[in-house]
Amino acid sequence: MVALLGSRDELLDVVERTFASDVHVRGNEITVTGPAEETDLVAKLFEELLDLLKTGTPITPDVIERSVAMLRAETTERPAEVLTLDILSSRGRTIRPKTLNQKHYVEAIDKHTIVFAIGPAGTGKTYLAMAKAVKALQAKEVNRIILTRPAVEAGERLGFLPGTLYEKIDPYLRPLYDALHDMIDPDSIPRLMAAGTIEVAPLAYMRGRSQPVFTPVLTPDGWRPIGELQVGDLVIGSNGEPTPVLGVYPQGERDVYRVTAQDGASTLCCGEHLWTVRTASDKRRGKPWRVLETQEMIGDLRAAHARRYELPLLSAPVCFPEREVPMDPYALGLLLGDGCITGSITPGFTTADPELISALEGALPGVRSRHRGRHDHLLNRVPAPGEPGSRIVNPVTQALRAMDLLGSRSCSTFVPDDYLYNSAEVRLALLQGLLDTDGGPVTQADRTCRIQYTTTSIQLRDDVIALVRSLGGVAYARRRMAEGRKQGSARRFNRDAHIVDIRLPEGIRPFRLARKRDRYHAGGGGRPMRFIDDIEPAGREECVCIQVAAEDSLYVTQDHLLTHNTLNDSFIILDEAQNTSPEQMKMFLTRLGFASKVVVTGDVTQVDLPSGQLSGLRVVQDILDGIPDISFRTLTSKDVVRHKLVGQIVDAYNRHDTQDLKQNTAGRGARKRGR
Repeated sequence: MVALLGSRDELLDVVERTFASDVHVRGNEITVTGPAEETDLVAKLFEELLDLLKTGTPITPDVIERSVAMLRAETTERPAEVLTLDILSSRGRTIRPKTLNQKHYVEAIDKHTIVFAIGPAGTGKTYLAMAKAVKALQAKEVNRIILTRPAVEAGERLGFLPGTLYEKIDPYLRPLYDALHDMIDPDSIPRLMAAGTIEVAPLAYMRGRSQPVFTPVLTPDGWRPIGELQVGDLVIGSNGEPTPVLGVYPQGERDVYRVTAQDGASTLCCGEHLWTVRTASDKRRGKPWRVLETQEMIGDLRAAHARRYELPLLSAPVCFPEREVPMDPYALGLLLGDGCITGSITPGFTTADPELISALEGALPGVRSRHRGRHDHLLNRVPAPGEPGSRIVNPVTQALRAMDLLGSRSCSTFVPDDYLYNSAEVRLALLQGLLDTDGGPVTQADRTCRIQYTTTSIQLRDDVIALVRSLGGVAYARRRMAEGRKQGSARRFNRDAHIVDIRLPEGIRPFRLARKRDRYHAGGGGRPMRFIDDIEPAGREECVCIQVAAEDSLYVTQDHLLTHNTLNDSFIILDEAQNTSPEQMKMFLTRLGFASKVVVTGDVTQVDLPSGQLSGLRVVQDILDGIPDISFRTLTSKDVVRHKLVGQIVDAYNRHDTQDLKQNTAGRGARKRGR
């Protein structure tokens, strides 16, 4: 009874002041007299308070007042159910909703991907969202928490304030830090922030994940600078399929870094740009890929002399639209490898493998080979019956001329774009022709089989690397200098050789030639891997960031590296959202990644934006209303959980604003009548 009525009947006094009924207590018996409606409410109140006590919830005057408010609202939900809904227990205290609206707000966070909480200060909008975020992190429902606020210049320019950049913006973010310290062990917060598990940043920094405007991005039509992309354009995702661009956000000049992989692939990006990576420990323990910023990995690229961060590769070959080609791709690969296409004589082919001669004849209709001597063969046109053959152009010569390859020598050959950006079948067939002639399997003890390809053409070397990477493999290139090497009898020109070591995914057959194919399969090919090798500063550049619709948010950038800048597996809270512009609000919402939640909180009566600037929180409900997975919750002065005076102050201001509006409306009407 002491817990129910309070010390010196403190809680009983609150009940008596609240109702127009007399409450009498005799031992463990409570008698209520008065109007029927009031006595029924008092009886229900004591039943709810007893249920709260059974759950261990302490009874306070605030609990009584909130229970009464819920009972008078005549809802189907009981105060005992609302006030015992535990969200998070931390450091000896439990965080729960304290009003019916707060309970509906918490439930909306569970049921929807994006939730807007609009209401006055003190209603627990940010605090409850923070508790849900910490709970989701502890339950491993998300990998990181991102807390952000717009840093509005309230009378003073940030640039003129003393201190470092973070010291200037820290006051804007202090309420978020305070809430964190209430819910997480303060000693662990710096460690979580250093690891990127918790990120607290001004809203403007949320969109800083960008690349220089000239950075190439792979599209179905080939490479395009990222700065030329527009919303709706297609880029290639990690599954090789086209995916649309959902957003393009210019960033201005930013410090950039060059991220280089161990196979020589590299690209430029800013320090906040996101990378999907995993460590050997993650892989061994079956953990999912993690998302890290570029700057988080600097200085942490090695683990016991091994590269720490593995990068994902294409899960399937890039899907380019099929193009018509003037020659069978396998036949072109053979000719680029061991063909004579100088144009000074009939096209020829040099090989000691009858299997390749047969394959070449089968791939070139109307052409047959003629043995010229030793391993040399000429590719002659087969004239139709009764057709004079001397005046008709050799079809091989005609096709080579159409591709600008006629007259090429071993040091100047290349892969035409119509083959380089064609279907996966065409690209693989071309690569097979190149590897059947100038490539071969290389086996090593206790290692899977790799492929080695050699050419004296720099351009062909780069084209072979591009073919391999577009099929989901990796390629390492090195140069073997001609100077100082003994010249072979068959070598007429002493040139540097470019050696490319290749690893292709399992399921991709690199050879058609039987002897090479069998050796490759016996050695066990596959297992391409790519690791980050180095991250170095690279100056300042004009940057832009994009968002794509791919499920994993990855897109293919320079050298077929996979990167992204969308926030996956995150719980993101945007506080004080009334101070965002409509453009900032759109930017923030479109950064939403998969398996993420977003909570946006704000008070539309406390906008600190410059005069004439529209608040993004005011317009967003009209724009997004009706979208199923987005919820708007409105909190009022009745949901204020701070000092009682806060709710009364909010109500007083609302009355004042309403009165001013009426007076202004009446004044305008009188002026119109006067005219």
